[in-house]
Amino acid sequence: MTVARRPLLTATAAATLLAALWFVPSANATDDPAGAPGARSGPATTAGDTAAGPRLADTGTGIDTTPYLIGGVVFLGIGAALVSRSARRTDALSV
Repeated sequence: MTVARRPLLTATAAATLLAALWFVPSANATDDPAGAPGARSGPATTAGDTAAGPRLADTGTGIDTTPYLIGGVVFLGIGAALVSRSARRTDALSV
């Protein structure tokens, strides 16, 4: 009976995670027209500012992405290990 509940628990956990991620705000880089309801006033434009279209935030130079890359590779490896372990356990149970 516990084997039949495992897929249900997995589906419930996945649905809970997706529902939680639904409420994470997105970072859209669009230029809202002035006077739009709820729009914030941005920095004043100067005479030398002739860029047409949306202006993106200055993120600075020389951002070190190494920790993010290492973390991503570690989590990818952990996920691959869990999937391969699960596949081996499934094969061992079917024999």
